[in-house]
Amino acid sequence: MTDHDQEAAAPFGTRPSQAGDTVLEARGVTKHFPVRRTAREVLGRRRRAVRAVDDISLCLRRGSVTALVGESGSGKSTVARLLSQLHPLTQGEIRLLGVPVTAGRGRSFRAYVRQVQLIFQDPFASLNPVHTVRYHLTRSLRIHGKQATDAEVFQLLERVQLIPPNEYVDKFPHELSGGQRQRVAIARALGADPKVLLADEPVSMLDVSIRLGVLNLLRDLKTRLSLAILYVTHDIASARYFADTTLVMYAGRLVEGGDSETVTQRPAHPYTQLLIASAPDPDRIADPGEQEETGSGEPPSLISPPRGCRFHPRCPKAMERCRTELPPRFEIGDDGQWAACWLYEDRPVTTRIPGAAPSAGASAPGVAGTMTEATAS
Repeated sequence: MTDHDQEAAAPFGTRPSQAGDTVLEARGVTKHFPVRRTAREVLGRRRRAVRAVDDISLCLRRGSVTALVGESGSGKSTVARLLSQLHPLTQGEIRLLGVPVTAGRGRSFRAYVRQVQLIFQDPFASLNPVHTVRYHLTRSLRIHGKQATDAEVFQLLERVQLIPPNEYVDKFPHELSGGQRQRVAIARALGADPKVLLADEPVSMLDVSIRLGVLNLLRDLKTRLSLAILYVTHDIASARYFADTTLVMYAGRLVEGGDSETVTQRPAHPYTQLLIASAPDPDRIADPGEQEETGSGEPPSLISPPRGCRFHPRCPKAMERCRTELPPRFEIGDDGQWAACWLYEDRPVTTRIPGAAPSAGASAPGVAGTMTEATAS
């Protein structure tokens, strides 16, 4: 049976429809985690939930990187886990190659993860410390129906630039550096020969000196293997360097999106401006009024989020309408940038799915600044 015939026999329903370069798509994805109820709430029949993700829509395109940026607790990692089918959806739809999918468990889940692989944040925790690199890679190959020969294992190590492979194949995770462990985790994901990589903060636990090498590796794999990559990060500076498209997330909702260079150089939403301002810049002279201008405060509770725009308690430009009405997405300019902010009310509202800007095939933005460990908090 050829690869084409295998794809036609996929267990997700009818044959996938052609969707251009779109590989994985989320439409109105929502995830609410129930909270344990107290005796009073049980008697009163009140139900509470953590509204971790609300109405998220995005497209991942072949040969393109989409960055999902936001501070800790904004729901970025939950989105990655929803796309990897580790959590069931509360609402919404996930489409793989144009076909709605619900992976469930068992064979259907295994068939799904052959095409969509998740790379975790902590490479040491994601690798079994009592097994060698050879074990991790051969197990990945066998699970996904590949020949687990030494040649295949060595090829995976060479793909992630662990050369010569014979020096790494029989080592245990504790014998590797953080960057080497993350490369092994990437190689294990490539053992499935996926179409999509979901990278959940893949460099945040690595030394600053080796982060660029891992990002360059992922960018090279994106080009050579035509992968669609979701890059989850809190560092908007690395998003500008690595991603073609950037989506900004706050308190479970997307607030801005567009081409990475445009979003990072001309941020429209006040929250994106706060993220940019929080990134260390040695050339920027401190302004005594900057803190008041960029806003302050803490993220809201996702059990009882604010009405209207969720950013309005921290926003220095908040209007009365922001406190009561949820803003739709407004198109800004002609380059696909959009922002969910009432400041742009006089602009026409877009109905385009966020993240679907025509940036596929564009080269990643060049390095126009210093990569940092910036965390907006």
